[in-house]
Amino acid sequence: MPEFDVVVLGGGTAGVHVASEVARAGRSVALAEAGLVGGESPYLACLPSKALLEAASRGEAWENAVARRDEAASHLDDAAAAARLADAGVTLFRGTGKVTRPGTVEITEHEPVSYTDLVITTGSEPVAPPIEGLTDITAWTSAEALSCPDLPRRLVVLGGGSAGCELAQIYAAFGSQVTLVEAESVLLPAEATFTGEILAEALRRTGVDVRLGSAAAKAERTDDGLALTLEDGTRIEADRVLLATGRRPRLSGLGLDKLGVDVKPGAAIPVDATCRVVTPGPAAGDGAGDPPTGLWAAGDVTGLGTHTHTARYQGGVVAANILGQRREADYRAIPRAVYTTPAVFAVGVSPRGAAEAGISVLTAGADLQGTARATVTGEDAGRAELYAHPESGLLLGAAAVGPSAPDWMGEVTVAIRAELPLAILADTVHAFPTWSEALEPVIKDLASQLP
Repeated sequence: MPEFDVVVLGGGTAGVHVASEVARAGRSVALAEAGLVGGESPYLACLPSKALLEAASRGEAWENAVARRDEAASHLDDAAAAARLADAGVTLFRGTGKVTRPGTVEITEHEPVSYTDLVITTGSEPVAPPIEGLTDITAWTSAEALSCPDLPRRLVVLGGGSAGCELAQIYAAFGSQVTLVEAESVLLPAEATFTGEILAEALRRTGVDVRLGSAAAKAERTDDGLALTLEDGTRIEADRVLLATGRRPRLSGLGLDKLGVDVKPGAAIPVDATCRVVTPGPAAGDGAGDPPTGLWAAGDVTGLGTHTHTARYQGGVVAANILGQRREADYRAIPRAVYTTPAVFAVGVSPRGAAEAGISVLTAGADLQGTARATVTGEDAGRAELYAHPESGLLLGAAAVGPSAPDWMGEVTVAIRAELPLAILADTVHAFPTWSEALEPVIKDLASQLP
């Protein structure tokens, strides 16, 4: 039986990062992945979607955009990614791993391997909403929508989160008749309300029919394609339905019960600040017991953010701890972005999240229209808001909508993570004319609200 210091189950962003870092440090590492090395992000999610959005902003034809997309996604060829793993010293097993007993993993079509440390990085999978008749029609997931050459004449996108909004704008830009359906009353419902309101108006200007406040109730085939009926009785004709209604951790079939880890279907695997897996307490089951020795998790399986950068961050935390360098994750300043036009950025707490957690925040905001940058570009849609602790004045969160917002809001991420006082932020000089100048009056407003 081959013996390894570390076995990683799942070759997405987190898994590849953990395996590479630990192997470069001299440990023996095996990684098991049945799909594409690198996960969905470079092939079926982040890179192809951003390539299409870029092509749309340049007014390219659909055929050229698809070519750009496929090139960005390496034509679904992971040979280069696999070669980088090999160069780092990682042994790649093409197959699915399953724990058979503590210290042993079976990998399909390979002999069992042993480990000292086991890392779970199997990612997440799309969740289909409970809609009558949905299984009887042809529906896309985001992965299929970002790899298929087809341009549907009529497309219904279910879900008004980041993926749904990006995909709706992409297909509308290239000529599809797009209807975006979100069950809640605003797009991006987890974020500040103004972000979804501004984005909804922008999508409508590009031709998207944005339907809010009513979920899909029934799907059926018709002589002319498909039909979707909403709970309010609205009937929408389509040629294709695209599901962007959320994801769940991919944990079934891993044999984690052999390690004393019982995770309910659809639930995330619990981890502590070092990304070590924790188990229920031995008494009432409402506390954290001693974590299984050498069992770690990172990425979407932890339920702490379905973002590529979060997965990579957690991967770094796991790698450091396996190598004996104590490191704890800090999730206070993990950015969230939507790369539509205009783009959306958020970091830290949102007003909704703060309210649900019982946290009071001071709020201040300003429209981008008041900046010199807006004057010279002629763009008027945008706003930035900051949220601060009412006593300490430290920033707790931020949100912005505007051109390239994720780029110029980066300083706020640093401010939250470094706990910079408002006095220092208020004394920060921004280049003229830039969008980031919009933050200056907002910071001064927050400072004036402090006791």
